[in-house]
Amino acid sequence: MIELSVVIPMYNEAEVLEKLFARLIPCIEQVTTNYEIICVDDGSQDKTVEILKGFYRQNPRIKLVCLARNFGKEAALTCGIDYTVGRAVIPIDADLQDPPELIVSLVAKWKEGYKVVLATRRSRPGDSWLKRKSAEYFYKAINSVSTVKIPTNTGDFRLIDRQVVEAVKKLPERTRFMKGIFAFAGFSTATVYFDREARAAGNTSWNYWNLWKFALEGIFSFTTVPLHVWTYIGALISFISFLWATVIIVKTLAFGNKVHGYASLMVAVLFMGGMQLLSIGIIGEYVGRIYTETKQRPVYFVEETVGI
Repeated sequence: MIELSVVIPMYNEAEVLEKLFARLIPCIEQVTTNYEIICVDDGSQDKTVEILKGFYRQNPRIKLVCLARNFGKEAALTCGIDYTVGRAVIPIDADLQDPPELIVSLVAKWKEGYKVVLATRRSRPGDSWLKRKSAEYFYKAINSVSTVKIPTNTGDFRLIDRQVVEAVKKLPERTRFMKGIFAFAGFSTATVYFDREARAAGNTSWNYWNLWKFALEGIFSFTTVPLHVWTYIGALISFISFLWATVIIVKTLAFGNKVHGYASLMVAVLFMGGMQLLSIGIIGEYVGRIYTETKQRPVYFVEETVGI
């Protein structure tokens, strides 16, 4: 059996591939010569596939899976994990923000007996202040409402044992939030800390809108609290409405009925209308995910494989 499988989802990474393998391969070969590198091309528009085929001819341990189109990073990562055969699997990004040198420490912890070894960011100097803060609040928000605790400041970069891989492959959901899926699997866990670097080359395809959608995916995939909270909000508004109705009745009996209060009426109508639309939107998020799951479409389609 292969000792170590490294999975790298890729989308338009042609500029960084030379630097990536120059750093990655020596780090892997410090721990084992019995390894494979599964590169999953997620519908790149540049020369990523062509360059990867060249690397395969130089080193057959570098294998390639080409998806039929761009399915997204979570689907590409799922695909790569599905194709691995190693006793341990390490997902890593191609942009070198996850330092390959940390692989030595991850494998050392795994050999101590841990099934999962997390690579947690101690600092993120390559990210903007807004991105660091938004990530901090995201982890606080999701861990405050979810029964599955997502490790803070930890991406997909980690080591998972074959036993964990087989457990993850049993989770069939089409809407994939891999950080949550890894956390849901559980198993004995250790942590290795590192300082995150800036991208080695190229530009990230993750803008703030994509990050916002990704955050919502994580929250709605691993908690139903947004649904339950509207029960309490509705009860609170009903209680306030009852009190206000009591006040109006008492005032009418004591002072008579006067025609006024247009402003307060409009505020109440608009407030209640906004609350109703917001609650319907949250229900829609869950209904949309139910719709996606019931169709049971495959997470990805593979167009071509090289070396597999």
